[in-house]
Amino acid sequence: MNSNDFQFSWWSRGDLDGFFGLFVDNLIQLILITVLCSQLLGMPDTLVFGRILPGVAISLLVGNLFYAWQAKRLAVETGRATTALPYGVNTVSLFAYVLFVMLPVVRMTGDTELAWQMGLAACLGSGVIELAGSWVAGWVKQITPRAALLATLAGIAITFISMDFAFRIFSDPLIGFAPLALIFMQYIGRMPLPFKMPAGLAAVIVGTLLAWGLGRMDGAVLFQAAQLQLFLPTPAIIDLLEVMVAPELIGLMAVILPMGLFNLIGSLQNLESAEAAGDTYPVKPSLAANGIGTIVAACFGSCFPTTIYIGHPAWKGMGAGAGYSIANGVVITLLCCFGLVGFASALIPIEAGAAILLWIGIIIAAQAFKDTPHHHAPAVVVGLIPAIAAWGLLMLESGLRAAGTSIGGVGIEALAGQLPITGMIALERGFIFTSMILAAMTVALLDGKQKVAAYWAFTAALFSSTGIIHGYRLSEVAIVNQYGPESTWPFVAGYLVVGAIFWVMGRNIARV
Repeated sequence: MNSNDFQFSWWSRGDLDGFFGLFVDNLIQLILITVLCSQLLGMPDTLVFGRILPGVAISLLVGNLFYAWQAKRLAVETGRATTALPYGVNTVSLFAYVLFVMLPVVRMTGDTELAWQMGLAACLGSGVIELAGSWVAGWVKQITPRAALLATLAGIAITFISMDFAFRIFSDPLIGFAPLALIFMQYIGRMPLPFKMPAGLAAVIVGTLLAWGLGRMDGAVLFQAAQLQLFLPTPAIIDLLEVMVAPELIGLMAVILPMGLFNLIGSLQNLESAEAAGDTYPVKPSLAANGIGTIVAACFGSCFPTTIYIGHPAWKGMGAGAGYSIANGVVITLLCCFGLVGFASALIPIEAGAAILLWIGIIIAAQAFKDTPHHHAPAVVVGLIPAIAAWGLLMLESGLRAAGTSIGGVGIEALAGQLPITGMIALERGFIFTSMILAAMTVALLDGKQKVAAYWAFTAALFSSTGIIHGYRLSEVAIVNQYGPESTWPFVAGYLVVGAIFWVMGRNIARV
């Protein structure tokens, strides 16, 4: 089609599928926030539903509207259909801020409001780091091979997305298999459904009907959750100012700084993924908007940073444009502001949308191999390893927690007899950075650039010396980040040796 004939539309058929996929993903984050804040932290409903969720709503609405507008602008400039960057609450930060920022405050003081204020400060700090980082992220993108950026996403996609939802599907095949068949038939088999129905919509409808028909859902819970109550976003500036002078905030920088960097690099990798799929968005405004969204979240009561989501190529493959982003922002806002998060989760089983998210994970993992040079495939595989280690550690920790203990409670020595647990923990700490660095190092070697590989090894040594990667200490309750070289000096030394070998060999090869 001639670009002069292109007509931009705010809504297309693919936006419906894109909406259901992104909505289910965001709904899971909202349910996690509700459960963790209410049950684990003991926060009252007035705080969870009256302050936190409305803050989440306004941050998601601002971000989704911006990325929809950005998609429209790119479409008009290029004369072709574009897909808005998916956007939502950052899952990793959600758990990190609950477990390592707010939970310790609750345990030490019993003050849930102070814990919430500390969460606001952590969220604000993350947003400031992401906003400031948007000015240098373009340079990082230029010097980092595409295989290194996409390999990390592929590892996350296979483990934390695909595996989780595959388990959900196979835990109840009577509900999960039919939606899976519909998704695979249309998006992999390219076969149209009857009445040209989008597969995402069909999967959600069929999965929901099966769940209710087989008695998996509770009508009483649905009725109880259907009570409307208006919760408008309320500025939390005063609460932020109060906690900014708290001495405990300095100790939280050990969590805020790495999480802010983690979010920045993750968003950068998702921009690379979008570019590989055909939509090249400018780095600085895209990441700046992400940081501003997180700052808005903190200023209106949410403790949870937002981020550019993994999955753009999948939404693009569905035919989604800008409309799915707007619809997601509006619907999430209505659910949060009318107290209907519980109603949505009581109406639609997660299994109904699990097939969509499983497919997204598959597409992201496939992209890492498809959209990088063929001879870089080993680098992609190397980049998968840290994410697999992180996922394996999460499974181990979850199992031990269900048994009423932890890795610290069982003891490293006892576990070491069954698996190399210390290596697994070391790979898990800062795995998104480790994955990118190791994959970039491998790309350099594959291209015969030994000196470049040495630079990446020295970068790994620098990151190790701060404890951003590989640094940890074990408590009876959890694995805690340990910053500084005290616990990571063997990795610093090891990476320096690796870099020296690459450098010397590179010089010898150049002379030959």
